[in-house]
Amino acid sequence: MTRKMLLMGNEAIARGAVEAGVQVAAAYPGTPSSEVFSTLARFAEEYDYYAEWSVNEKVALEVAAGAAYAGARAIVSMKQVGLNVAADPLMTLAYIGVKGGLVLVVADDPGPHSSQNEQDTRVFAGLAKLPVFDPASPQEAKDMTIAAFELSERLNLPVFIRPTTRTCHVCQDVVINETGLRNSIGFKKDPSWVIFPSLAYKKHKWLNEQQEAAREIFNESPFNKLELKTRAGIIASGVAYNYVKEALDMLDMEVSVLKIGTPYPLPDKQVLQLLKNTDRVLVIEELEPVVEDQVIAMAWKNGIAAGISGKNDTFVPREGELNVDKVRDILVRYFGLAGSEASQAADDESQAAPGVNRNSDSTPEKPVLPERAPILCAGCPHRASFYIFKETARKDDAVFTGDIGCYTLGVMPPLSAMDTCLCMGASVTIASGMAAVEKDRKHIAFLGDSTFFHTGLAGLINAVYNNSDITLVVLDNRTTAMTGHQPHPGLNRTATGMNEKHIDIAGVARAVGVELVREVDPYDLEAAREAAIAAVAHKGVSVVIMKRECIAIVKTVKKCTVDTEKCIGCKKCMNDLGCPALVPDGDKVAIGNTCNGCNVCGQICPVGAIGEVVL
Repeated sequence: MTRKMLLMGNEAIARGAVEAGVQVAAAYPGTPSSEVFSTLARFAEEYDYYAEWSVNEKVALEVAAGAAYAGARAIVSMKQVGLNVAADPLMTLAYIGVKGGLVLVVADDPGPHSSQNEQDTRVFAGLAKLPVFDPASPQEAKDMTIAAFELSERLNLPVFIRPTTRTCHVCQDVVINETGLRNSIGFKKDPSWVIFPSLAYKKHKWLNEQQEAAREIFNESPFNKLELKTRAGIIASGVAYNYVKEALDMLDMEVSVLKIGTPYPLPDKQVLQLLKNTDRVLVIEELEPVVEDQVIAMAWKNGIAAGISGKNDTFVPREGELNVDKVRDILVRYFGLAGSEASQAADDESQAAPGVNRNSDSTPEKPVLPERAPILCAGCPHRASFYIFKETARKDDAVFTGDIGCYTLGVMPPLSAMDTCLCMGASVTIASGMAAVEKDRKHIAFLGDSTFFHTGLAGLINAVYNNSDITLVVLDNRTTAMTGHQPHPGLNRTATGMNEKHIDIAGVARAVGVELVREVDPYDLEAAREAAIAAVAHKGVSVVIMKRECIAIVKTVKKCTVDTEKCIGCKKCMNDLGCPALVPDGDKVAIGNTCNGCNVCGQICPVGAIGEVVL
C-alpha cells in the first residue's frame, strides 16, 4: 500500500534507503547532507539496521564497504568536501567492487552556502569511474536511491547520488511504499578482495568495461526524459531542469528539452536523438561542464554538426548556484531575446531566435535583499575562548590557525582571532608547519571537539612526534554544532542512543605524549587566562581544552543586565566581544533579549556595571 508524506530531499533519500532494505548506514555530518543520516539513525531501531556517526568520511566509507563486502546493502553520506577525506578508499574500492549494494550520497553545495569550495562530485565520480545519479526533487531523490542500490548490485560497483543544496532541503509530498527486507549473504573469502598490483591491472580493465554497461542501463532509465518540440534544444541536469522549465514558462517559450538524471556515464541514446533533431543545443548544469563535455564528445564521435553551448563558451557560469532568474537571463542571452536582464525579457515573438516558439513576458524587478554577516551566537563559549587567547597572545604577534566549524566565525571582528582556515584538522598541521620556519613566534591552533576526532588527532600526534612548538586549543562544546548537534566519540551517546563509553580528549592528549594539558571552562575568564598563559609559555606541544556546552543545546536560566548608573559608556564589552546581545543605548550599552547569561561581558566590564539575573 502506498501513501504520501511531506519529506525534505535528504529525508526522502533516507526513506529510499529504508525501502531498499538498507542494513548498514554510516556518515560524518556536513551541511547540506546531514539530515540523510539523522533520518536513518532515527529509524534504525524500528527497521532493524545498523547506523553510526563515524569519526570521519574515510572511516564511514570503509565501514559501509565492509558491510557491502559481506553482501549487505549499505549507504554512506557526506558533503562534497568530505569526499576528499574518503578519496583514498574510494578510488581502490572502484577496482575491488562490492557484493551488496553500496550507495554514496555526496551532497554538493553550489553557492557555496556552508562550504570552503564548490567542487563538483560528478567530476569525482568520473575520476573514480563510478555511476552517478543527479536528483531534481525529493521524490526523484527517493526513487534514485532505490535505483542506485539495484544498479550497484547489478554492476558490483559503488554508485553515487549527488543531490545539491536545493534538492537536499526542499520539501515535497513523496510517495511512500512498503519497506524492503534483506539478508546479507555473508563475506566469502576470495583472493580478489586483496588488491595486489597485478590484480589492479585486471580490475581496471573490468572497471572500464562497466562504464559502457552503466551507459546502456542509463539509456533505459526513467530519470532521463526527452521532449522534442523545436529545432532549438536544451539539456538540463539535476535541479537545473526545474529552473529551465520554470524559466521557459516565464518567457512563454517552447524548445526541445532533454532532462538528464544520470550525468555519468552520460546515456547516448536520447542525447544523440536530440542532437540529430536540433540545430543547436544549450547545456545547463550547476558547476562543471560534466554533461556538456560528454555531449561535445558524442557529437564529434558521431559526426553531428549541431552547435553545443554552455559553460565552454560562457553562456552558463561555472561558478555559483543557479536559480530561475539566472537561467532566464541565460536563455534571454542565448536565444537573442530583447534585453540582458531577467526583468527585461524580449518584447514580442518577432524577436525570438530561429527554432524558438515564444510569446511575451513581464515580471517586476525583485528588490535586492540586504546582506547579513554571520556571527557567533550570544553566549557562545567560543567567543570567550577566542577573547582569552587574543588578550593573552596577540601582543606577541601570535598566529592563530583555524579550522572548519561554527568557530570559523572567530575570524570576524572584533574577535579577529583566526588567521588561517583550510580544511578539517588542518589548524594543527599548518601551525606545525609555520612553527618550523618561525621559531620565535607563537602559533596557536583552534580545533573543535568533533574535528579533533575527525582528523585533528593525527595532526596532534605528528606535532608531538616532531617536537613542534605549538599550542592546540580544543573548543569542546560537547557536540558537532555547525551541522546540527550530532554526537561524536567524546560524548556518552551514539547516533542511536546513550552509550557508557566515551573518549576523553584530555586523556588522549596525555596518552600521545603532550606534557602540558589543561581543561577549563571558558566562561571562567580568570582560570581560562591562567591556562592560556601557561600553555603559550610552554616549550613544545601544549593543549588547552575549553570545555562548555554549546549555548544552543542548554536551557537558559540566566540573563545579564546593565546597571545604567554604573555604566560609563566605554563600550569595552561591545568592542572586545562583539556579542549580538550587546547593543548601544545612547552613549551607554544595553543587553537585548538574545542574551543567554554567560556573563563574560560582566567579567570584562571595568566598573562592574553588568550583572546576572536568574530567570
